[in-house]
Amino acid sequence: MAPSPSNRDTSSEPGDSLLGWGCMAAPGSVSAAFQEYLQHLGLHDFPCGLGSWNKSRLNASRSPRAQPAGLEEAVPPGEETTEVLLELLRDQHSPWALPPDCSPQAQSLREVVVLAPELLLGSRVFQLVKSLRILDKGVEEVDEGLLQFQQLEELILSANHISRVTSAHLPRTLKVLELCYNDVGDLQDLCAQPPPELQHLGLGYNRLCGPFQEKHFTVDFWPNLVSLDLSFNSLTDLLGLVSQLSTLQNLRILLLQGNPLALIPTYRGFLVDSLPKVSILDDIYIWPEERQQFHGLARQPELIRSEARLVVSIGEMTGLPNPEDFQQLEFGSEGPVIACSYFVTYQFAEGEELEDRGSPEGTKIYQSPTEAMLDVDSSAQDTGETKSHQEPAATEDPKALPANVFATPAQPWADTIDCSYRKEHIAKDLVGLKSYLEAGTFVSVVEEKVISWPVDPEENSVTNKEGQEPKKNGAKDKQKKKKKKKSYEFRSDPPIWSTLATMRVTLETLLATEDMVATLCDFGILIPEKPPEPPVLEEKETKKGKDKSKKPKAEKGDQKTAASKGKGKNKDTAEVEEDQEPQPVPLTVQFQMQLLRWPLAASTQSQENVAMSVGKTQ
Repeated sequence: MAPSPSNRDTSSEPGDSLLGWGCMAAPGSVSAAFQEYLQHLGLHDFPCGLGSWNKSRLNASRSPRAQPAGLEEAVPPGEETTEVLLELLRDQHSPWALPPDCSPQAQSLREVVVLAPELLLGSRVFQLVKSLRILDKGVEEVDEGLLQFQQLEELILSANHISRVTSAHLPRTLKVLELCYNDVGDLQDLCAQPPPELQHLGLGYNRLCGPFQEKHFTVDFWPNLVSLDLSFNSLTDLLGLVSQLSTLQNLRILLLQGNPLALIPTYRGFLVDSLPKVSILDDIYIWPEERQQFHGLARQPELIRSEARLVVSIGEMTGLPNPEDFQQLEFGSEGPVIACSYFVTYQFAEGEELEDRGSPEGTKIYQSPTEAMLDVDSSAQDTGETKSHQEPAATEDPKALPANVFATPAQPWADTIDCSYRKEHIAKDLVGLKSYLEAGTFVSVVEEKVISWPVDPEENSVTNKEGQEPKKNGAKDKQKKKKKKKSYEFRSDPPIWSTLATMRVTLETLLATEDMVATLCDFGILIPEKPPEPPVLEEKETKKGKDKSKKPKAEKGDQKTAASKGKGKNKDTAEVEEDQEPQPVPLTVQFQMQLLRWPLAASTQSQENVAMSVGKTQ
């Protein structure tokens, strides 16, 4: 039975142990992170370290006398056999067991140290490490301490803060180097003396940007490279990169999704035809049918245009409250006439000027100079919540609005408004387009309100040149006015735009292998504020109250029967009204964005060319 941890002497053997190497490691280096990793494993503590529990075996390993074959050495009192020590490591209920999420490499390293504790002396433990994984430990430097791992084959340093890698500090035995999710922006130091046996290089989610980085991916630097991950960087030169990658004869797996160059319509087809030995592109297997489909595309570099084509479609909009239900104007009053119409807006990529095709007539680009129309709370941007009525912002000059906000044609209220909107955008700033897709777009429902006021043409008669009003003919004019019915002309105020709801639509999947984002924007139930009741109604109610007070009081019995009858009627009518009252419907908008790929983009372009040629013949 093994002693409890409180009674066990866990002091390790003094001398030149592994701890001395770690104390000299610079903070933020791989060596310092590895030392912390060893302390987490507890290699110098019971039951793995050097101490009273295995002192005799350590002395035996140092003794020049060899133990005769077939004889088992007796374990001195106070020490434990290797079987007991291994059981303490493997038992999940043991206080010395590793957590379940630890790697098999960590468990294997502890067991090897139990079987051969003398490996902890000096730097011999480094000979045992073939795979080193240091994830999210704040590592900033790949120092020369790695050279002590003379058998290291796999080095994974993902999710750290490494900006440059000196190839002279990497073991020559390395076959896998993973630097995903770091800050690497230049490969010059890495390619100075790269490991010659490297088979996988992972540089996804870094800061590589062309056109000077493509030259580092040739057979001169990576003669045995089989797998290359360059996803989600800022590479833009597709032709230059393919010309370098074509020299890698052993390359079979390639990841380039998430780069601006991957937004080009002919991106995948051009790579499939240009790199015939690559079998997996962006985690998708390349079948023979796909190779046949894109056969010959590599010989047409003129088709590789540095631009992306996206189509935005907006369908039905439902759930708008009827504006007539909230316009409490007295019947027969000479108040204003309010006309409400509605449209949907969305933001597109900023930066370089964008061309567009297929814009429907009446398409507008809206935004208030005070940015009130698209003003969204930071909380709404983060959570996707909608924002209800804002203070209306009036504007008269659409030319002053930014060109990155597009809108459907305004339509009057209906239970279901079919926007039938389709617009094709051609973006030439691929880096800006990538940033836009990462951030997403904001879709808004906007109300356009136009107030028209009645104007009496007789009251607004034109004055004469001297500024005097024309003379009136006394009683005759009054009689004519009584006989004539009033005919009003209406004067319209500038339109008032107010955002009813806004939400964020994520578009990140378009940077990967998805070609379309189709979503139903659910803004929730929209409850607009009711306008205050006009004072005319209050005066009527007061008059009615005075008239009721003048009527004679009824007898008590009559009052009771009338009250009971009234209660019965009210119950019946209330039940009917509850049954007939429609339930509120959430405000929804159908939104879709599609990234055109080859050959879909090619067919669209050919149709446009045919239409142009037909127009010329006519």
